[in-house]
Amino acid sequence: MTINLLDYDREGLADFLTEMGEKPFRARQILKWIHQSNQSDFNQMSDLAKNLRAKLSKISVITVPQVTRDHTAADGTRKWLLSVGSGNGVESVFIPEANRGTLCVSSQVGCALACAFCATGKQGFNRNLSVAEIVGQLWLANKMLMEKNGCQPPAKTRNGILDPQPVLFARRVTNVVMMGMGEPLANFENVVTALNIMLDDHAYGLSRRRVTVSTSGLIPAMDRLRKRCPVALAVSLHAPNDVLRDYLVPVNQKYPIQDLLAACQRYLQDAPRDFITFEYVMLDGINDSVSHARELIQLVRDVPCKINLIPFNAFPGSEFKRSSSESIRVFRDMLMQAGLTTTVRKTRGDDIAAACGQLAGRVYDKTRRSTRGKLEVI
Repeated sequence: MTINLLDYDREGLADFLTEMGEKPFRARQILKWIHQSNQSDFNQMSDLAKNLRAKLSKISVITVPQVTRDHTAADGTRKWLLSVGSGNGVESVFIPEANRGTLCVSSQVGCALACAFCATGKQGFNRNLSVAEIVGQLWLANKMLMEKNGCQPPAKTRNGILDPQPVLFARRVTNVVMMGMGEPLANFENVVTALNIMLDDHAYGLSRRRVTVSTSGLIPAMDRLRKRCPVALAVSLHAPNDVLRDYLVPVNQKYPIQDLLAACQRYLQDAPRDFITFEYVMLDGINDSVSHARELIQLVRDVPCKINLIPFNAFPGSEFKRSSSESIRVFRDMLMQAGLTTTVRKTRGDDIAAACGQLAGRVYDKTRRSTRGKLEVI
């Protein structure tokens, strides 16, 4: 079986090389070629011995998902549809800003958690992505952005660490958010290995503060992540009470809000940031009232946090509508007056269905949610 070297972090690659009879330090050289130079041709890895290059060519490859569609929105947001075999596709989105470039990465084909407002959840679950398919999204994004903008890879400091210059921020990925298709913590081992590669100074050299994992609240996996690879954490809250969250985020029926908040407090003991980000999608007439805001204030008052209000982004077949601008403003102001750091996420890429909650391509509802009845809003 041919080995895809994108599946290996530095430790795994060193073990692979040792089994080949090679020195483990070669792993650092190969990582730099693959992830810093975007090189997939072993023959171009000039500081490797010719016999090693020949051996690698025979038993291994450097293969990323194939780009099947490439769309750029009016605001510069860029979305790639990537083929991962057997007719399956995932989406990855690059969001350029003045001082950074953020890549939204997928971790699964579809999603089993069936959140009511999410296009991906309507697809149902197909399979987990491999490490190579996760990291390959970052590899591809950097390569394609560099080709489009004609810029060179970031320079290195004396100790060999990447030194991203501000002029390159909007042209190369500087931040990664695991907020694409799927629940990252349901694909735990592959996601953690991918995170190790993203953080490795010999690969992408991203800081833990610049890599964010979003979760709907898989508490055991949250506890494992804080011990194995603590990065910034975003929790999809979306409701201030269990009754409403049971409907919007069904995993809440297994891991209710108070247990989730306790897990957030534990995570903060090892987190690179001193707060948890709570994501809260704004749904018209569902979770956006003044009373909901009051409930939310009381709910999170003891958890160091930032609230990220997300205007709902519609998709075909959705039963929800976006809250009005006035409702969002009132909700935000109430949180801020209560002393909670609160932001309203700017909608990016909605003209190419690249905005939060829209990643799915064509949506087929496999959740049978319509047979479960509607939520009675009081």
